Amino acid sequence: MLPLNTIAFLVENKAGVLFKVSNMFRRRGFNIESISVGAVEDPQVARMTVSVYADSRELNQIVLQLEKMVDVIKVKRLDPMRSIMREMVLIKLDTVDPMAREETLKHVNAYHGLILHIDPESIIAEITGEPKTIDEFISKTRPIGIEELSRTGVTALEKGYLKL
Repeated sequence: MLPLNTIAFLVENKAGVLFKVSNMFRRRGFNIESISVGAVEDPQVARMTVSVYADSRELNQIVLQLEKMVDVIKVKRLDPMRSIMREMVLIKLDTVDPMAREETLKHVNAYHGLILHIDPESIIAEITGEPKTIDEFISKTRPIGIEELSRTGVTALEKGYLKL
C-alpha cells in the first residue's frame, strides 16, 4: 500500500482556486483523501492542506505540478515526524439505551472530547486529534450506533521556526 502524504501550500484566496487544484489531482489520477482550506493572517492568501496516497515519484510529480500553477504561491511536503497534524470529527451517536449513553460519555471523556448536544435519543460530540486517533474513536463507538458523522480533514503545521 502507498504511504499517505501530506502537502501544505499557500494559494491566492480567490474564487476557482480550489477547483483548479482539485482538478489537477483528478487529471493526474490521484484521489484526495483529505483537504482543508482556510485564509491565513493575510486574507488575500489561503492555506491548503491535502493528504494523498502516493509513492515518492508520484509525490514529487504532484509538488512540481502544484508549483507550476499560477495561483499557487508556495508548496511544502510535510514530514510527519516534524509536523503536528490534527483533524476534528463531529459525531452523533444513538444513545436511547442508557448503557449506550454511559458508554458514549466514557469514550468521549477518554478521548478528551466535548459533548455538544444531548437529547433523549442521541449525543453529539466533538473529538480532535491525529487522524489515527479519530479513526480509533470511530471504531470504538461504532458498536454504540453512529447516526451521523462529519470529519474536517487534516490540517497541519511543521514544528520549529521554519514556515511555509
